[in-house]
Amino acid sequence: MISLLEPALALQLLVLGGVAGFLAGLLGVGGGMMMVPFVTWMLSSRGVEAGLAVKMAIATSMATIVFTSISSLRAHHGRGAVLWPIVRTMAPGIVAGGLLAGAGAFALIKGSWLAVGFAAFVGYSATRMLMRRNVVPTGTLPGPWVQSAVGAGIGFLSGLVGAGGAFLSVPFMTRCSVPIHNAVATSAAMGLPIALASTIGYVIGAWHLQTPVSGSVGYVVLPMLALIALASMSTAPLGARVAHATDTRRLAGAFATLLYLLAAYMVWRGMTA
Repeated sequence: MISLLEPALALQLLVLGGVAGFLAGLLGVGGGMMMVPFVTWMLSSRGVEAGLAVKMAIATSMATIVFTSISSLRAHHGRGAVLWPIVRTMAPGIVAGGLLAGAGAFALIKGSWLAVGFAAFVGYSATRMLMRRNVVPTGTLPGPWVQSAVGAGIGFLSGLVGAGGAFLSVPFMTRCSVPIHNAVATSAAMGLPIALASTIGYVIGAWHLQTPVSGSVGYVVLPMLALIALASMSTAPLGARVAHATDTRRLAGAFATLLYLLAAYMVWRGMTA
């Protein structure tokens, strides 16, 4: 059984969570894009099989979003930017998609394929960050059933890559003529049910799995979750404050370059799993 209580690892997790939280607040990106590759490396270097390490990293990263999304949601709600009718309409589909991904597909798909899929998601996000193209509105929001179906797709894909869903929900809403600041705020609100449903799915789908990591429940590693969530929740507000006083365009370019490197690592990890 591999213990994760060593001081050196605890320090690494606190630093990782702090940096990921700060960048999430500064650039408005999901911390999971940074956390998953590093957590995968931490687990793999301690003897966890590569495919299982990828799954545990994705699940643990998604579980941290449960906590970070709460603080983000409170900030956006305080500004009155969250469009709650959209959240209520899409939430049932989001929960269903997240549960289906976490409890079903996530357990069935090989970790190597998940690693490659995660790398594609990170590469896509980095490219969008570099191009910075505004989405042009092409219509209005569809009816409730279509919104719920879209929510199911967002929840499912997010559950597979451990993301909060903003990479899909924000473009969808802006194309439907939702103002960008409302789309970002509403997406932050959707991140909570996505993270909750997917995390529950990760636990259910691997409930009887005997992992070599102490403190794990299903695919979620609780000691890692606690340390990363604590650090990221502390630094995300600081990143948000700095963002209002800094030109983040150059920083976004540098971070996108880092994301390409992390995506390449995950492709290599997937090919060797």
